[in-house]
Amino acid sequence: MVKVIETPDAPPAIGPYSQGIQFGNMLITSGQIPIEPESGSLSEDIKDQAHQCLKNIKAVLEASGYTMNHVRKATVFVKDMNDFTDINEVYKQYFSMPYPARSLVEVARLPKDVKIEIEVIASKD
Repeated sequence: MVKVIETPDAPPAIGPYSQGIQFGNMLITSGQIPIEPESGSLSEDIKDQAHQCLKNIKAVLEASGYTMNHVRKATVFVKDMNDFTDINEVYKQYFSMPYPARSLVEVARLPKDVKIEIEVIASKD
């Protein structure tokens, strides 16, 4: 059975997609950009943007009964690989050992010209 996950605690989808999809013991989130869901505001600072992406991910996970500890894989898209250290500094505040598998790739452009977007795959074992 497939369940669509939607929460007002994360920004609404800006296209034809769901914030998350749960099936069986798995949850896959769509990429979360660093928009603050209540105000729609967007910081220019990469650390602030990384925090907001992860807060949005956490909200989608919690809306379906998952936690950050259930994340098995994260994919991080960034506009500037020079932000790698700052992103890692924030990222490690949301995850603990054993850290999820992760890919971090530099891309030419992201929605709304943000600096970072993060998506995750979570599983309840």
